[in-house]
Amino acid sequence: MSAVEAPAGQSQTATPPAFSPRTILALVIVGLVSFSALAVLAAYAPELRGATDPGAHALSSSAIGFRGATVMLKAEDVPVVISRAVPRGPQGDETLLVLTPDVNSSAKDLAAFAQQPSVLIVLPKWLGQPRPLHPGFVDKAGVAENGDHATSMLAPFAPRTDIGHRTGVTRPTLYGAKDGYMAGTFLRPAAIDRWQVLAGQGWTPLLVDEQGSTVLARSKTHEGVLVLSDPDLLNNQGLAHLENARAGVDILNALRHGGGIRFDVTLNGYTRGRGIGRMMLEPPWLAATLCGVAAALLMGLHGLARFGPTLTRGRAIALGKRALVDNSAGLVRMARREAELAPAYAALTKAKVGKVAGGGQRTAAGGDNERWLAELARQRGAAAPAELTAQAERAKTPDDLLAVGRSFYHWRLEITRERR
Repeated sequence: MSAVEAPAGQSQTATPPAFSPRTILALVIVGLVSFSALAVLAAYAPELRGATDPGAHALSSSAIGFRGATVMLKAEDVPVVISRAVPRGPQGDETLLVLTPDVNSSAKDLAAFAQQPSVLIVLPKWLGQPRPLHPGFVDKAGVAENGDHATSMLAPFAPRTDIGHRTGVTRPTLYGAKDGYMAGTFLRPAAIDRWQVLAGQGWTPLLVDEQGSTVLARSKTHEGVLVLSDPDLLNNQGLAHLENARAGVDILNALRHGGGIRFDVTLNGYTRGRGIGRMMLEPPWLAATLCGVAAALLMGLHGLARFGPTLTRGRAIALGKRALVDNSAGLVRMARREAELAPAYAALTKAKVGKVAGGGQRTAAGGDNERWLAELARQRGAAAPAELTAQAERAKTPDDLLAVGRSFYHWRLEITRERR
């Protein structure tokens, strides 16, 4: 038994690979799917945000949010849209645009909506404190709106806006103003905490409470702009009571004039972006994106296949005459003795020219090949071979060797009449 053979009764087993091809393929697929999902989520991140934000906007499900109003109106077959883009120019339809600014909104933010034909601004009221352990929930932290902020925010529509609050919980009664298009309206909301009303120069009352305070007003300079003083008539905590839900729906139905309703959320920071990632995932560029993904997958699959037979490793030291010549040339080059090969190259070239031109037969018959080449060169008008031989003997550098080779090359063409 040789030394490399295994003992009897024991089988030789190869060492298993660290990872199987299936495992590697599964890891690659999981990585590609995860990266694609991350890219899509990054492109549509603004669309997905808002549901867990407990702010006062139409995407929020908190007590001060207005998501309940959108759900309620859709259940009543009212066309409802949540707008994430600031309108550019006036809209030609009868859609009522509902704005829900917060305490950080400014007059510049609202001025972009001044040209819309029908706008309802729901004033902020509550300061909410998010609950860390319950995302989307808030705790009441106090009243937010005041006259100074309201005057500053509504400056494009009225010179002065005063805000008032009742102490504690009250159940107001709402009446339509006599000189407004809501005349004859009677609404009885449920009990509302810190009932909020407005007043001020530049506003025309449309809806007042039992004390004559304005609840819904129209701007005298912008007839399409209306302001609702208390958000509890439309927010989620207010719609938890049936009376408030009825009052809120009646107010919106009276203002929309049979059209739809758009709840704006751009004032709350949810403007829809138009980045290159989102553009590539929507028509018409979606087709180009899918073609690019398919091409990448096909290139990856094509790269997994082997092209042609497997290349075997060559010998470290090659065999044959060619290897011998290459090694000898390498030694000469390492020793920097290339120029010493010039005389040998000259003799080899003259012998080849003599053979091709017919001088080989005269040499075999006893003639002198050098003298015969000199005579032939004289007849052809070429340089004498002795001059070229002297040039080869004077070569000292690789550049001199290159010049000798070029001279002998042209001389050979002239003697043999070869075609270049």
